[in-house]
Amino acid sequence: MRRLTIGLFVGSLCVVDARARDVVQASRPAVAANTTITAVPGIKVGHHTLTERPTGCTVVLTEAGATAGIDVRGAAPGTRETDLLNPVNSVQQVHAIVLAGGSAFGLDAATGVMRYLDERNIGFKVGTINVPIVSAAILFDLSVGGSSKVRPTADCGYGAAQGATGAPVAEGNVGAGAGATIGKSAGASRAMKGGLGSAAIMMGDGLIVAAMVAVNAVGDVIDPATGKVVAGVRTSDGMDLADARVLLRAGEVQRSRIGENTTIGVVATNATLTKTQATKVAQMAHDGYARAIAPVHTPADGDTIFALATAARTGDADVGRVGALAAEAMSDAILRAVRQAASIPGYPAIRDLKIKR
Repeated sequence: MRRLTIGLFVGSLCVVDARARDVVQASRPAVAANTTITAVPGIKVGHHTLTERPTGCTVVLTEAGATAGIDVRGAAPGTRETDLLNPVNSVQQVHAIVLAGGSAFGLDAATGVMRYLDERNIGFKVGTINVPIVSAAILFDLSVGGSSKVRPTADCGYGAAQGATGAPVAEGNVGAGAGATIGKSAGASRAMKGGLGSAAIMMGDGLIVAAMVAVNAVGDVIDPATGKVVAGVRTSDGMDLADARVLLRAGEVQRSRIGENTTIGVVATNATLTKTQATKVAQMAHDGYARAIAPVHTPADGDTIFALATAARTGDADVGRVGALAAEAMSDAILRAVRQAASIPGYPAIRDLKIKR
């Protein structure tokens, strides 16, 4: 267990210039590859993080439209405009997904995103009428860091949409991950800071599958590569990781209160998928939750995953391959969420905690 880079004369100049150019280029810092969800063409992400207390919202914009699916596994979800994602229903694409803190109040952020899109005439066309399709899911962070009256509003959603870009996604204590916490199997006093993370997998044939997630779980975060706890419930002295799986077998797990947790995420691909196929990808992506969070999908969690397909890559997609990669990307994103998080009062983050070995 771990403690917590017109003649010979002219030709010579060309050689000198080329060498000088090589030196200049070598001195420039390397541009890191985008390994977040915005690596998928057609995806933009924006955050709005409140300063009054740790909470906020994160918006995934798909302004050209994206085929979408959803799968909800937790028993205490808070969602908006998700019935239309059912493959039997008529609307085929969405224009944004909102992830927010603030419990059910945070669903209001989607209204601001709708306003942003409507001002730009982006949406589902009903004759001359424009209706943006914006789905949303929330997590509970009302008890973290201040007044529960501070929560994401429509203006927060508008601001997040306004700031959305295709740049690599900011991670950690931002947007929907600002007030996220984890490891509550022994109560809030032994919990740790969760956060928002993102990861992308780029295949040699051009397929891209990526994920973004706000981790606010009852359970611990596990590294699937080692099976070891990365962050989660701490021992009573606060200096070690207790391992919720050990506590569970020992009968020391507290009953979590419904609605105070939830991990919410989005997987995205440049593949072309139908709504049915996108739904299957969302289902398979939950394997990433199961590999990296323990316990997960509990009665006290509202665990939800949206799947988006931008169709930048044409042709028939291997849905099984996309779904398996989505699960891999999701578990990677979960690990990023806790590793990029920073401590807040009462909730230490793994990067700040001095772990004894």
